[in-house]
Amino acid sequence: MCNPILVEVERGGILESFHRGSICIVNENNEIIYSMGNVEQICYPRSAMKLIQVIPLLENGGLEKFGFTLEEIALMCGSHNAEKEHIRVLNQILEKIGCNYSDLRCGVQYPTAKKEADEMLRNNIKPGQEHNNCSGKHAGMLAACKLLGFETEDYINPKHPLQVLILNAVADFYEYATSKMVCALDGCSAPIYSIPVRNQAIAYKNLCGNSRFTQIRNKACETIIQAVSEYPFMVAGSKRYCTDMMQITAPKVIGKTGAEGIFCMTFTEKKWGVCIKIDDGKMQPQYNIAQAIISECGLFSEEEIASLKSYQETELKNFNKFTTGALKSIHLNLPKT
Repeated sequence: MCNPILVEVERGGILESFHRGSICIVNENNEIIYSMGNVEQICYPRSAMKLIQVIPLLENGGLEKFGFTLEEIALMCGSHNAEKEHIRVLNQILEKIGCNYSDLRCGVQYPTAKKEADEMLRNNIKPGQEHNNCSGKHAGMLAACKLLGFETEDYINPKHPLQVLILNAVADFYEYATSKMVCALDGCSAPIYSIPVRNQAIAYKNLCGNSRFTQIRNKACETIIQAVSEYPFMVAGSKRYCTDMMQITAPKVIGKTGAEGIFCMTFTEKKWGVCIKIDDGKMQPQYNIAQAIISECGLFSEEEIASLKSYQETELKNFNKFTTGALKSIHLNLPKT
């Protein structure tokens, strides 16, 4: 059975193509209160896992040990554009832990922000590890190694003691046995794990806190939500949905994108967890659906989220900047409770 169509692409009023996928929303008791498609579909959380990967650093006292700011924690949770502000905060983290760019193992990447990438190309400047959108996460991993006395040379090895700690946190938050997970490498070479859509929603619900967690772990969750809520620019950057959305919706709703069509959200007041997976891996449709959920959840007025409307129905333009059509989310008919 195919997953249902979630986003339609129209041109001249005619349906030209579409994007299928699955959606799962769970409540605080892990009950599915809304779903479309196969919520047991196995996929990788990709960068949506970053908010969990920073947990070992926080629950072992890294915030206090290094005097990290919430802005720095937000960058560790982010997939940043490598704009000047992102690099500034990255430098602060590395200075506090006594590391430099050469210690990062995320790989070289031109900045995600086109303006910064174009400027580097014009000036014949080669990109470095610092420009990788995951460099904040990797700086956080280096910080955890320094905190816990682990060697840093091979910190991305799945068998490294830090990655073992992260894997255990992943199992707890996603409520999914490690024996069922397949370990692969993310785009930044850090380990990533295969997890059903439903359990990815559960993990983001658990960011609201869980009675099974220790007080220290629940405090780490609070820190993460506060950090990304107060500094959403560090999570993505200019003209990015995660940032634009959370500037309006946080702390009531936080969200994080992942590659290959993943988007996860935490509804802190409702204690909902959400996972969206777009089957063809395209990025834009995940934002169309995420914004449809925001629009229909009943937490925000039309005026409050007016500036986000273009994410739900995205205008398509050709090379002459003529409007040719649009990507449109289907109506979801979410529960209002």
